[in-house]
Amino acid sequence: MVRTVINLDPEDKAWLDRKAKEEKVPMTELVRRAVRRMREAEAATPKTFERLLQQTRGIWTQGDGLEYQKRLRDEWSGGTDK
Repeated sequence: MVRTVINLDPEDKAWLDRKAKEEKVPMTELVRRAVRRMREAEAATPKTFERLLQQTRGIWTQGDGLEYQKRLRDEWSGGTDK
């Protein structure tokens, strides 16, 4: 493990001390748990573009989307696009 020094507000330090005593674990263990949970939560949250893809997946219900695009583009180019 890597040792890290952090500054905390007095209220936060007092809360950590009380919580550590309640759970019978070192305060550092509570900090490690909190960091781990934050990392897991961030990893579970897709990035904006990925989230957009997930939210819109399956929205097109009118057949093959690629064929639809080709048909539209064919109309735009006067029927010469194949």
